[in-house]
Amino acid sequence: MASRVGVIGCGNISPIYLKNLGAFAGTEVWALADQDRTRAESRASEFNVPHVLEVDQLLAAPEVDIVLNLTIPNAHYEIAKRALEAGKHVYNEKPLAIAWDEGQELVRLATKKGLRIGCAPDTVLGAGIQTCRELIDDGVIGDPVAVQAFMMCRGHESWHPDPAFYYQKGGGPMFDMGPYYLTALINLLGPVRRVTGSARATFPRRLITSQPKHGQEIEVEVPTHLSTVLDFANGAIGQITTSFDVVAHSMSHIEVYGSEGSLRVPDPNGFGGPVFVRRMSGQDWEEVAVVRPYAENSRGLGVLDMALSAEALHNHRANGDVALHVLEIMHAAHWASEQGRHIELTTSPARPSPMPNHEL
Repeated sequence: MASRVGVIGCGNISPIYLKNLGAFAGTEVWALADQDRTRAESRASEFNVPHVLEVDQLLAAPEVDIVLNLTIPNAHYEIAKRALEAGKHVYNEKPLAIAWDEGQELVRLATKKGLRIGCAPDTVLGAGIQTCRELIDDGVIGDPVAVQAFMMCRGHESWHPDPAFYYQKGGGPMFDMGPYYLTALINLLGPVRRVTGSARATFPRRLITSQPKHGQEIEVEVPTHLSTVLDFANGAIGQITTSFDVVAHSMSHIEVYGSEGSLRVPDPNGFGGPVFVRRMSGQDWEEVAVVRPYAENSRGLGVLDMALSAEALHNHRANGDVALHVLEIMHAAHWASEQGRHIELTTSPARPSPMPNHEL
């Protein structure tokens, strides 16, 4: 029987989840809730969801197996905790929580109650990253030596309708986009053991040039350019730059360098390719065919995997341990710069199992 999902938060990210979870054989969207009931009713009508409830009603509903938490990041902890306390499995949009201690509490609570907790991104379960993982595991580039990752842009105030959050506590480029890159790296190479780096807030104020808040200024509370060094448990050394201060660049999203070749990894914010390999014997980069399933936008795949894994009694891939590790890395990047030292990590999750070569 399909797992019944109750969705809390019906904002901009919700349509793709509702579309996919309604199409997967293993999930059924049973109810929606949002602070703006009109918005929830509109989504329910659009995607044929049978029930629109208040948040308290959804959390109490015995028909709901999994709570999909699509609220704003500052509410992730509160809603996830309430869902777990109500006896529901829960899957958060990224990040797992804002505060490090709150993320720890959520994972402990889920374990104590024997419940599943999952967290986006699930893009790493798509065809592109999984193809790259297969190439690494098959030894195509030899032993991984190093990895470089870049997420750099000029910030969101030129296009986002309400960009202030990105420059307040809990925002910044690492917390905004870091989960996509770090989760991909953990799936490709395994956990990180220590972190160091440097961070700065280049501009103390940002001018909004988008509508409807054109001309307003944002006070910047967080670093907006971070260069972070990651020492992986397998010996590889990584470097990730996340920035809202760069006008343009020509760097790849992610490149993995091995003893026998190099691998160019596609955008971890997407599910597909392209994927390129440069072999020791080769003269140029070769494109690798991406033929695995889930190359299209499959957000919600992590929820499906969690639902199916709960039935099969094995760990789901976009799990709370990985999400907590990502949260610790993101905080450690900031702590390392503030304290001028390496930060030894306390979390070390198992590398998630690879996706099968067929649809779930």
